[in-house]
Amino acid sequence: MISLRPARPDDIPGLAELGFSAWKRGILPLVTSEVVRRLEGDNPFIPFLREQGGRILVAEWNGALAGLGGREHADNHISDIWVSPDHEGRGVGSALIRALEEDIRAAGFTEATISVAAENTRAFGLYRHLGYVDTWRGRAYDPILGVTLEKVALHKDL
Repeated sequence: MISLRPARPDDIPGLAELGFSAWKRGILPLVTSEVVRRLEGDNPFIPFLREQGGRILVAEWNGALAGLGGREHADNHISDIWVSPDHEGRGVGSALIRALEEDIRAAGFTEATISVAAENTRAFGLYRHLGYVDTWRGRAYDPILGVTLEKVALHKDL
């Protein structure tokens, strides 16, 4: 059973590990081993989670951390959806996105946006399944990874 709640400070270590595991599953094949080594030594989820605090939405599956989602700038853009590889395919990502869409709607926006590495086929497929449509495709620099990837921006009317 999925439950959703705001993140707590004591969640940071577990969420950072979950986020990095999800990142490795979806993004690892798209970057060099040098990028992986750099990020393994300095998990970028830790400062992100500290900065965002309770604005991060946590998904639990029967009490275990299963995923996290966020709107980093509190606008209509869903900046982060990360699902533990152990909980993929159980509706965790869908539940997080739907809850974030409700937050976006409650903030007065009429559309939600999200972006994804074009080759992250699982995430890309989920977003399309949930009604998101492509608005842009091109190469963009990712400041956390320090590389340029093919990205796709999508939107959904709420």
